[in-house]
Amino acid sequence: MEKKEVVEFFDTLAPQWDADMVKDDAIIGRILDAAGVSRGAEVLDVACGTGVLFPYYLAREVNSVTGLDISGEMVRIAREKYADEPRVAVVQGDAEILKTSKKYDCVVVYNAFPHFPSPEKLIQNLAGMLNPGGVLTVAHGMSREAIDRHHAGRAGKVSMGLPSPDELSSLFSKYVTVETVVSDDRMYLVSGRRQ
Repeated sequence: MEKKEVVEFFDTLAPQWDADMVKDDAIIGRILDAAGVSRGAEVLDVACGTGVLFPYYLAREVNSVTGLDISGEMVRIAREKYADEPRVAVVQGDAEILKTSKKYDCVVVYNAFPHFPSPEKLIQNLAGMLNPGGVLTVAHGMSREAIDRHHAGRAGKVSMGLPSPDELSSLFSKYVTVETVVSDDRMYLVSGRRQ
């Protein structure tokens, strides 16, 4: 999987992204609870797309949300949507290699993990962006099987497949202390806290 292909794929999908998005508020609530998203938090939303989760973060009265996406079109749309929201900043960049001096309380990768070609590089880099006590979360609002089926179609060339929760927990445990693992017929979630 080439990153250039990922960018092109998501640039093409960006204009219809919001219209095609299916969200389950209860599942998103569980994910954000596990991610530690609460009042005053500094949040990094990795592969934020058009800002699908931004309203959920803002409703929890976070201090700030930094959205990060590799797709220029996703970033453009997210910036337009949240131009008047001072707590939101949207940055175009590659989460596997991005370096920043800012640290975050919550780093969330929602509905995007299979699109990163170097999962360990990603987890290592994101764990390094956490404040002490901060939480890193990888989650999907579908089961692992449903995600893999969904990506088997047109997204096949830009998806690595979703690892088992045990595999991802093992990877997480090199960098954070795993606290929550859920993999059922409704969702997939692994989160861990930086000590």
